[in-house]
Amino acid sequence: MCVNSSAVISRAKALLINSVTTLLVFLLFTPFNSSSFAQTSYQTGQHVEPAYEGWRPNPDGTFSFMFGYMNENWLEEPDVPVGENNFFAPGDADRGQPTRFLPRRNRFNFEVVVPADWGDRELVWTLRVNGVERKAYATLKTDYQVDNIVIASETGSLGAGTSSPESRANVKPDIEVIGDKIRTARVGEPLVLRTQVLDDGIPKASRESRISEDEAMRRMMRPPTRITVGKVNGLFLSWNVYRGEGHVEFDPPLPKPWEDTRTSANSPWGALWLPPELPEDGIIEVTATFDKPGTYVLWARADDGGLYNDDYITVEVTE
Repeated sequence: MCVNSSAVISRAKALLINSVTTLLVFLLFTPFNSSSFAQTSYQTGQHVEPAYEGWRPNPDGTFSFMFGYMNENWLEEPDVPVGENNFFAPGDADRGQPTRFLPRRNRFNFEVVVPADWGDRELVWTLRVNGVERKAYATLKTDYQVDNIVIASETGSLGAGTSSPESRANVKPDIEVIGDKIRTARVGEPLVLRTQVLDDGIPKASRESRISEDEAMRRMMRPPTRITVGKVNGLFLSWNVYRGEGHVEFDPPLPKPWEDTRTSANSPWGALWLPPELPEDGIIEVTATFDKPGTYVLWARADDGGLYNDDYITVEVTE
């Protein structure tokens, strides 16, 4: 029998209830030491750690500095406009960085191109979120150079230090948001977004779009087998807010581009995640609905598991 992940989640909840009941009984009859239960994860109120992921050369002689971040919150998505709390130096404060920060670890989120004569200078990204300031320092030091294999390894598509002829042959997916790059919308009225995503089929999908219930349960109960983050290979599209202070509802919901490792998460880092079935022509249609007026930059990412490609549109939203 084959089931989708939602069917397994219901059964998983029953198992979790039993596990929680057992844990509560244990806690009731076990002496409590508060120091042994230090809180290590948070829903809100924490800072965002900017991250320099590395650099790669461009065909025209310039270089791309690659950045990401770690949002220490599981729920809060801070909005930090470009300015005194979100800026680059030296030079232009605005280097195309996000102002909306998705939860948890977001690797290789954006790139900043620097000229061929950059030399040994540093480019510094400063973020101040919830009263805590952090910086990421980018340089062209040799140890920070990355290629496609490093990207696939760092994001979890490959095991640490491994590669194969298939992974070395992989190229990033093609992505194109069909239509105008600047659009208008009204609060509460859905905006249709059509995106074409095409890929070379490498890497081969780690899983089919459906699995048996027994196999799903086995995966859910299996202990971790890797010391690095693990990711399911499979082509998917994700839409998210890159800049803009309002909430945007995307329908249907799409996979997350961030490392949500929870079992039932709609994320390729989740234990039960299955690659979506995509149309043959690669055209995926979703709607975006805005809850307040303003200027939004929406971010589309196509990801095949190993590599990614991005496209953006700007939406002016009125009442």
